[in-house]
Amino acid sequence: MTGIQPEHQQSAPGPKHKKDLTRRKVVVAGAGAAVAVGAAGTLAASGAFASETTSTAASASSTSTAAEGCYRLTSETTEGPYYIDADKIRRDITEDKEGIPLTLQLKVIDSETCKPIADAAVDIWHCDALGIYSGYEASSTGGGGTPPSGAPSGIPTGEPPSGAPTGGTGGVHQDPTDDERYLRGTWKTDKHGQVTFRTIFPGWYRGRTVHVHTKVHVDGTWTDAGYEGGHTCHTGQFFFDEESVLASAEVEPYSTSTTERTTLTEDTIYDQSGTTGGLLKLKYNKKNIAKGVIGSITMGVDPDTTNDGTSF
Repeated sequence: MTGIQPEHQQSAPGPKHKKDLTRRKVVVAGAGAAVAVGAAGTLAASGAFASETTSTAASASSTSTAAEGCYRLTSETTEGPYYIDADKIRRDITEDKEGIPLTLQLKVIDSETCKPIADAAVDIWHCDALGIYSGYEASSTGGGGTPPSGAPSGIPTGEPPSGAPTGGTGGVHQDPTDDERYLRGTWKTDKHGQVTFRTIFPGWYRGRTVHVHTKVHVDGTWTDAGYEGGHTCHTGQFFFDEESVLASAEVEPYSTSTTERTTLTEDTIYDQSGTTGGLLKLKYNKKNIAKGVIGSITMGVDPDTTNDGTSF
């Protein structure tokens, strides 16, 4: 990772992260605890988050057991073309984007020992409710909008419709086209290997099911200036079950999208293996998803292996 500057002074010292030029291998193992969503909402998502409580944190940070993890490593997923090396050290990545509030409770453990990995730097990034990625607004057309000038008609400009890079080139990183950085952030795991992000439920774009990208970086150093060095031990994606996505599609602004949606079973990145493939455990009000969603998962990683997610 390249050096990262904190967005502003928060409760923890702002970190900095250096680009890792090596590769890493990873796993997702066992779902973390999910908790009930608070905060009322209307059918138009307001962007307000469900409140987090001490009991929620305690539940999600319970001691790892053999039943929780230590499973085989899952296949790596592509980094995709829209990764921007962690330049926002923050847990709330929403900025001013409208959408269903989403709290992601993530836990990182060593897949061999089941012990939590503290002080790891976890990145997440995803598109907005209409399929647009910050930093790439000119090249990700999102929810059926007009393609940017010069783009060939009928050909998606985001990740390939197949979802899988071909010949090692389909997921090649693209340089950002703008300075926006909404729905991106990096934060440090605590002594329980746990980190929580606040964001919005992602939308969808042509050729991909609804997903969130993630990277886990280890062996770096946290200082007052940020996070430096280390290597990436996991590049993966989180996925949402069809029931939740169909429910989200009834809520504005998701309901205004005219983009044909790729289902979970049609997606060629998700390997259909459930939690080990990145499928989140979700908790929300089934009668009103606009109130907010909590998603949780435990990622079992090999901290000694590197992989950058571009060799697909």
